Amino acid sequence: MKDPDRGVKELKLEKDKRLFNHCFTGSTVIDWLISEEKSRNRTEAVMLASGLLNEGFLQPAGDTSKDGAEKGAESVFLDQTEAFYYFADSGFFCEGYSSDEDVIMKEEFRGAIVKQGCLLKQGHRRKNWKVRKFILRDDPAYIHYYDPSKGEDDPLGSIHLRGSVVTAVEFVPDAKRHEVDGNLFEIITSDEIHYYLQAATADERKDWIRAVQSVAKSGK
Repeated sequence: MKDPDRGVKELKLEKDKRLFNHCFTGSTVIDWLISEEKSRNRTEAVMLASGLLNEGFLQPAGDTSKDGAEKGAESVFLDQTEAFYYFADSGFFCEGYSSDEDVIMKEEFRGAIVKQGCLLKQGHRRKNWKVRKFILRDDPAYIHYYDPSKGEDDPLGSIHLRGSVVTAVEFVPDAKRHEVDGNLFEIITSDEIHYYLQAATADERKDWIRAVQSVAKSGK
């Protein structure tokens, strides 16, 4: 699905005076699943896409898709052109038009930087661990992560922290003991997406948990 030639194309889409970068519509995903013979019909394709959404491989972008994801215990994927989605660990970000100036303002990056540093992050798809640089901002409450070797111009992804829960954990369900051990913590977003991270020391873990908790409670 993420193949650059035959996969779902990541686009820049506009809705409600906002630009959604590196994303695609729900209908596009369903069309692709049928065209690639992954599903026999649209109903079956929606079930498959909903599974990908619940597994965290696909993420909702915008109010329409987020409403579908929050309807019940299981997230529902919407076969609609108005429902936007993006790949986890992609370069997705949202831009909003300023009402005072006819310019584009990157809303997610507007907040003051509260904390930054490198952590190990578990990928959603392959479950492997990689070093990522994290930058935590408040108002709006976001944490962006980057490939530390490529600078801070293009984030690999972002986590909206409003309403999120962050806790220390002793192990990660999908991780082998020899792969990662100690100083782990978990962020669970309001959309029930789980992110597993590892700090270098116990004190650093405490600092990150305290900072993320504060932003999640007070930020927009």
